[in-house]
Amino acid sequence: MSKRSNWAIPYLIFLILFVVLPLVLVLVYALRDGNGGFTLSNITRFFTDTDALNTFAVSVEVAIENTLICLLLGYPAAYILADRNLNKSAVTVILFILPMWINALMRTLATAELFNVFGFTLGKGTLLFGMVYDYLPFMIYPIYNVLLKMDNSYAEAAADLGATPSQVFRKVTLPLSMPGISSGILMVFMPTVSTFAISEFLTNNKIKLFGTIIQENINSSMWNYGAALSLIMLVIIGLTTMILGGDEREVEGGTI
Repeated sequence: MSKRSNWAIPYLIFLILFVVLPLVLVLVYALRDGNGGFTLSNITRFFTDTDALNTFAVSVEVAIENTLICLLLGYPAAYILADRNLNKSAVTVILFILPMWINALMRTLATAELFNVFGFTLGKGTLLFGMVYDYLPFMIYPIYNVLLKMDNSYAEAAADLGATPSQVFRKVTLPLSMPGISSGILMVFMPTVSTFAISEFLTNNKIKLFGTIIQENINSSMWNYGAALSLIMLVIIGLTTMILGGDEREVEGGTI
């Protein structure tokens, strides 16, 4: 253990056992039929399965709506939290963190019970409310971190050159905060597409998301097709990460 690199061995073992191995198993099951032979039918079945395609379309629709709502609510909140003139207390930041200390399933169950107590009909509206409640912090904090690290001299220089406050925001603050926005979109959009518990509890399973289809196939012992759907979801997540991740470079005063 004299080399520093040796201290990474436990993490490497953990990575192999709990990340690489499960992904390999998903791939193996997705490319096998019921008799254990190689097949691509599980993958191609998705593109002819009307129920799965409709559910995927609904999942994307809900994910886009949830992401847009979180962005519209989260960006102003992050801006206020990062602005030392508007927010002078660290307590405000902690208040946004507090809901994340509670288990997500417990938060969802509590939200569903509140809707039942007040007599709200469970449906898409309650689903979006629960989604925003659960994922809003994941939009706020990436944007907040980028805005907090941003060098104020950029905005001051723009103002000195005659830019109005709205122009400073549109041409300086907003472009420099795009890495945070991209991270927030990724952290909200992908979990929304693949979740299933929130839709089950907040719609009484009236609205199924893609994660629900995967769960139903696994619970019905249709491991191969369930694994294929999981593999498709992993590919979508990977492609989305590549598109939104981009090439981030660290510069003085923040990330661009």
